[in-house]
Amino acid sequence: MGTSVPPADELPAEPMRPRPHRVVSTTREHAEAVTLEVEPCSAADALAPPRPGQFNMMWVFGVGEVAISVSRIPVAETRGLPRVHHTIRAVGTVTQALNALMPGDVVGLRGPFGHGWDVDDAVGRDVVVVAGGVGLAPLRPVVDAILADRARYGHVVLIVGARRPRDFLFVPELDAWRHREDLDVMVTVDAPDDGWKGGVGVVTKWLRHLPVDPEHTTAFVCGPEVMMRFVARSLLDGGIDPETIRVSLERNMHCAVAECGHCQLGGLFVCREGPAIPWARVAPDLLVAQR
Repeated sequence: MGTSVPPADELPAEPMRPRPHRVVSTTREHAEAVTLEVEPCSAADALAPPRPGQFNMMWVFGVGEVAISVSRIPVAETRGLPRVHHTIRAVGTVTQALNALMPGDVVGLRGPFGHGWDVDDAVGRDVVVVAGGVGLAPLRPVVDAILADRARYGHVVLIVGARRPRDFLFVPELDAWRHREDLDVMVTVDAPDDGWKGGVGVVTKWLRHLPVDPEHTTAFVCGPEVMMRFVARSLLDGGIDPETIRVSLERNMHCAVAECGHCQLGGLFVCREGPAIPWARVAPDLLVAQR
């Protein structure tokens, strides 16, 4: 394998024009995060179906826009209108406005943008999925895709970390995944409470003895950059090829079409060549940026 980045998916038509989408439902994940299910206001406003790992630019009219990864790609359409889920943590003005939306409210979407997770490349291989905090949101479509065609993949391990038990996303699904016999799931927290019965410690603690074949394993990793650096190091120490370790970088994406330069990391435009990208390609620039 070479270390070049796969070609970015083609840009959507009229990539700078937000298309109006109506909020269909909201799910409060925890105090700081909500999942919005949205659909186009008309068939003419529909976007192309996103691939796991891609993102949309979400526009709150009168406030601004922000890049948000797709957290679920529903298989079925309702009334011929494709729905999509975005999970948003309130950390700034736009994301706070998104967290306050109610069913019936209208937002603007443009996209999908970027390069996805290349889940098909993992067919026939063992898979390790590592999520930190809200990083589970862009990884949920990976889990969905694998479970929808489970027989095509080898051993699948999912490790999810959070600061506190109340910070986990998608709790009912996490519980359902933990009860599956064809999926190894470990949930871990930094600060347990009195009723916590899962793991305690950072996610790398659970990477030391993975039940996978390192030479035939693909890893998908998303979380804070410092966490991804330590996870990548642990996976490399375990014998996994750096080109089969995929990480998701969501760095200051503003235009989403590689024009403004806000997301540039070395010679890489994250909005086009990422956000999901092999560790072998991004490691030199990311490690330098962290110094």
